[in-house]
Amino acid sequence: MQERTITYLTDACLITCILQKELAEDVLEAAKNCGAQGATISYAIGTGVRERMGLLGLAVDEQKEVIRIIVSKEQSELIFETMYLAGQLDKPGKGIMFMSNLDRVATFIPDEVMEKFA
Repeated sequence: MQERTITYLTDACLITCILQKELAEDVLEAAKNCGAQGATISYAIGTGVRERMGLLGLAVDEQKEVIRIIVSKEQSELIFETMYLAGQLDKPGKGIMFMSNLDRVATFIPDEVMEKFA
């Protein structure tokens, strides 16, 4: 039987973007165009003040799409900014984003990729 090992990746960040429904496709496409390798999209229901928001009195939909992307620290700023703009998060009621540093990440890494870093 082959010995099993775990290879840990470091210097990674998790970008989480919570959006109004039907915005995730555009945000994900923008992230991929900047080098993101993939993402997890899930669906949620927001709570809190939904009827009216802010001075503009915009109705805020409670249905949300949540995008989670793991990226290297060197990619993180560009991908974060690109996702923010693609999701129109500079407009009221569109959503929120945050980035967290990851201590370690583990997944399958092909041997040919590992050889490049050995």
